[in-house]
Amino acid sequence: MALPWLGPPVFATDMSDERESERLVIAIDGPAGAGKSTVARGLARALGLRFLDTGAMYRAVTLLASEAGIDPGAGPELGALAARSKLDFDNEGRIHVGARVLEPEIRSEGVTAAVSEVSAQPEVRMEIVARQQELGELWDGLVAEGRDTTTVVFPRARFRFYLDASPRERARRRALELGIPEQADRIQTEIEARDAYDSGREHSPLRLGEDVVHVDTDGRTPEEVVAHLLALVETGKR
Repeated sequence: MALPWLGPPVFATDMSDERESERLVIAIDGPAGAGKSTVARGLARALGLRFLDTGAMYRAVTLLASEAGIDPGAGPELGALAARSKLDFDNEGRIHVGARVLEPEIRSEGVTAAVSEVSAQPEVRMEIVARQQELGELWDGLVAEGRDTTTVVFPRARFRFYLDASPRERARRRALELGIPEQADRIQTEIEARDAYDSGREHSPLRLGEDVVHVDTDGRTPEEVVAHLLALVETGKR
């Protein structure tokens, strides 16, 4: 079939382990540029599940904070903003607040430059994780991708994958995606800086969790990775 292209506990887990395990919940983590979004969307489509782009939620808060003049390091203010925004997704997977669709604004360079600092604030993560788990309760099944999805948001998901690739490969992909292949070196430097930031943050750092399946995507097309994960899921369901 052709497929389209911890520190101290801070967060309360609203979803019971039993409820999270009995439905088909698939969680995917990994660093920037590893292909998480593309693969997660393709896997969700192949399985007829909803797709939860957790990173889009942090980008949305970053965009709204910028528009409101809130500093990226102002944790309490950002947490309050995240709480009152009540972020949601439409049937096409686009994030919105109220009637306003926030795509593609959340993909701007300004948002990309500030999202790591915003998402590192524990007040923001507490609110966003709670909202993600709330959406997980509302939806019958889902594929969720992010940087703490397998370890914090859905730690009892039936399937948990960590997609990875070398910094050079991830930079190449991102540069092609942005239409600036000649700037791959600059993007690699930015990716490595973000890796260090996300892995070193105090709350919900990016890490390979226990019993999470590590998948190296170097040299693989998105279709090949989706097919690989789909085979693992289908085998595990039997």
